[in-house]
Amino acid sequence: MMDLISEPIKNWLTQQINSVEFTIVQLAGDASARRYYRVIQGEKTWVLMSWEPFTAEAYPFLSVQKHFLACYVQVPEVVAIGESLGVLLLEDLGDLTLERKFWESSKPEASENFYLKTIDELIKIHDVATFSDIKSTASTTKFDTAKFMWEMNYAKDNLLSGLLNVKLNEAAANELDSAFMSFCSILDQQPKVICHRDFHSRNVMLKLNRVIIIDFQDARLGPVQYDLVSLFKDSYVDMSDEYAARLMNYYLQNSKLKKSPTFSEEEFFKIYELQSLQRCFKACGSFASFMNQRGDTRYLKYLSPTLRRVFKALAHFPEYSILNKILIDAGALEKKFESLP
Repeated sequence: MMDLISEPIKNWLTQQINSVEFTIVQLAGDASARRYYRVIQGEKTWVLMSWEPFTAEAYPFLSVQKHFLACYVQVPEVVAIGESLGVLLLEDLGDLTLERKFWESSKPEASENFYLKTIDELIKIHDVATFSDIKSTASTTKFDTAKFMWEMNYAKDNLLSGLLNVKLNEAAANELDSAFMSFCSILDQQPKVICHRDFHSRNVMLKLNRVIIIDFQDARLGPVQYDLVSLFKDSYVDMSDEYAARLMNYYLQNSKLKKSPTFSEEEFFKIYELQSLQRCFKACGSFASFMNQRGDTRYLKYLSPTLRRVFKALAHFPEYSILNKILIDAGALEKKFESLP
């Protein structure tokens, strides 16, 4: 299996672990273009992350990892850096994700202790890393109207036009663009904290009763609700509203947010539903894009449940009914996406 990696990377690994006797096993990839391998030497293991050459000082993964680590967020240890080869040697966190823990019991609530620990890490990101003197790409990059709009247009192109074959007339297209611009602008106006940006159950690893956060390289400033939607309306798990409400209450009771004199629960949950609309529609666009752009059908099964969350959020905002109408007319809820070739 050594031919999985190039000779220069093999030589680099030999230097880092001080041995020529090791085995390489490719790990299953997710939606990312990065490739991951397990490096095994006797009883010792590491994970090799391979992408493209980078400069360590400006590399978002390393920038955010240092920032989060300094703020006591549980993140993987960086063992070695190979800039010119585009590789990192990381602590091996095993294969147990929060998603797997959720599904492995007949009662999803059996995972609650791990969800509470995950929320503790999220609070460190929101309450500690945001206000730390340490700066990283997470504190200099942000969700703004333009970024939110890019995500909406990406979803429009890949889900509506690409997968559902929706043809909009000029009036409908303009109305949809206006709706997008309206709620993206409102989200941009919200107070910002550092958001992980992809804080779902596949990006939380469980190791020796610890939770460790991964895939944080796209962290940026944004509404506090963004990560909460990602976790509580996660496309990869079927979390009940009651379970999500209990976890949300834990977050509100333990974060600094509710202690602010300007906090309004009514406004918080209004923005939470608006962020649900934006985040879940964006996720649908991503799932569709994997099919459209590389023929990857693995994510099609997540489209219908995520679209139902979009419809549920839209029920709170009749002013954006144009999106509801377009999806209904396209038969989005009745479509069997997973049976597409």
